[in-house]
Amino acid sequence: MEKPRVILRNCREYDTSAISGIIKESIADLNIRIAGKIFIKPNVVTANRKYIHHSYTNPKIVEGMIRVLKEQGLQDIIVGESGGYGVPSRLFLKESGYFDLAERAGFTLVDLNEHPFVRVPLKKGVYHKEIMLSKFIKDADFKIWMPKLKYHIFASITNTLKLNIGILYHKERMLYHDHRIHDKIVDLLEAGYPNLIVSDAIDITYGYESAPYPVRLGALIISDNPLAADVAASYIMGYNPGKVKHLTIAAKRGYGSLKLEDIQLSGDADIEDLKKRPKGKTRLFQVLNELDTPINFYAGCAPDTDLICDGGCEGAVKGCLGTIEKRSPGSLKRARKGAIVTGIYKGDVIMPDGPVLLIGTCTKVEGRLEAKKIYRIKGCPMGTKNLLIKIPMIFRMPSPMLDKKDAVLFITNSVGKGLNILKNRILSVR
Repeated sequence: MEKPRVILRNCREYDTSAISGIIKESIADLNIRIAGKIFIKPNVVTANRKYIHHSYTNPKIVEGMIRVLKEQGLQDIIVGESGGYGVPSRLFLKESGYFDLAERAGFTLVDLNEHPFVRVPLKKGVYHKEIMLSKFIKDADFKIWMPKLKYHIFASITNTLKLNIGILYHKERMLYHDHRIHDKIVDLLEAGYPNLIVSDAIDITYGYESAPYPVRLGALIISDNPLAADVAASYIMGYNPGKVKHLTIAAKRGYGSLKLEDIQLSGDADIEDLKKRPKGKTRLFQVLNELDTPINFYAGCAPDTDLICDGGCEGAVKGCLGTIEKRSPGSLKRARKGAIVTGIYKGDVIMPDGPVLLIGTCTKVEGRLEAKKIYRIKGCPMGTKNLLIKIPMIFRMPSPMLDKKDAVLFITNSVGKGLNILKNRILSVR
């Protein structure tokens, strides 16, 4: 069989003309023909003009793609996203500049949660046997995935495969978002299999991926094979692809090889050089007990398993703390001494001079539990937003939930989302 191809190109700046030229050359090199209805999926998981500027695919990457498509006479172009759970995606699309780009570049921009869907069966799904899939994605003739290359708090990296969490409606987003998350990611590849991938690796990021810190890598990763693109990306980020859980699962399900020698690499960027370039604090928020804070962390297993619930409560804690620290640097170091427990922890938790917070419905300490005061937050899975008031209150940190400007944005965009859903339902009936 012919080896899948991954093109690695140097691109030092977010220059739309340079990006457009690289994309155009790469499409020709891959001998790809684009036609019909085009759906583009960037990563716009979060954005905040005040403090979250790098969590999303830079709009100039998408603008470069739009230029190439329009030069080929293609006009039926939709860019869509279902951003972070619990917040209207249109808010993130506005804060990241995508609405401004849509008006300037001339394409349709949608929050997937506001528009019709169809039930799609997943023959290969282990947990997701079917999903609510946007009609825009289902009806597309050509799908272009444009992820942001980032370190991830429990998935090691986020690139093409992980991008598919954003094809899910919010109603289904948190299903199996616990110790089963790595299988969940691969389940979605069946419905979200792109025809072309262009990864924004000009600035990669480290820390909590939804409120991260940037490092200039200066590259674009382009391919028509999602697993091959992610294998190359994981190697660049310093991982053995065989140690990245969701990539290993994808390979076992027949989506391709995890060996670099089974991929045809080309382009003007050398993969070994990209691997050597600085990446920042690559384990920041991946390992809670490495954080500079007086809070201690105890991670237990999911019920009836020996698996840490990394995609559930532990991941939610990482996201909560990552958001607080990004918004108010130094908050973790100044926090009140105490402990946070997730899952079924088999050891002792001794904190006589501070609070202990048990997070998650199933969470318990099977050994000795001593604390000045014990708190519990129930939930399964636990969304980060449920923690952003309680954790700051207990451990004396500032809460992002109390920002008046963000509250107004949330309310106004929630109203806009509701009105748009109503409008689309009326139009569908007609």
